[in-house]
Amino acid sequence: MITIRPLEPHEFDFFTDMHYESIHIPQGKPPKHELLNVPHLKKYHEDWGRKGDRAFVALKEDQLAGAAWYRLFDETNPGYGYVNSETPELGIAIHPDFRGIGIGRTLMNEIIKQAASDGYRSLSLSVDPENTSAVKLYQHLGFSYYGISGTSWTMIIDILSLDS
Repeated sequence: MITIRPLEPHEFDFFTDMHYESIHIPQGKPPKHELLNVPHLKKYHEDWGRKGDRAFVALKEDQLAGAAWYRLFDETNPGYGYVNSETPELGIAIHPDFRGIGIGRTLMNEIIKQAASDGYRSLSLSVDPENTSAVKLYQHLGFSYYGISGTSWTMIIDILSLDS
């Protein structure tokens, strides 16, 4: 069974582990402490818990298996999947031991519901187009191509158009 619940403060290290996992670098990926301290990546978890921050974890038989989160950015400090200052940018990662069993889809459905209940009209994300399994999942959930940032696609979902 998969359980989804809000991230608890003592699970912040797991959250940063998942942030590291979410960064798609197929070869030569720098160590976690190096990569997550680069300014354009650090901003995704620095001072976590500010207004608009939201994170869920997935548990499979009481083991932390994945996380999904979103955070607002503005035009002075945009994220990779930045659309506008009213659209939170979403991130997700599943621990390698738990991939391919539906946890990502379950997490995404829950975080989209949460965003709707928080009053957001849309969510965005950034994905490497070569990460085809992620792209397919996002498209299946209702995300569509919005633009390109560097080598990554920005995708967006219009939450208001989804069936409740």
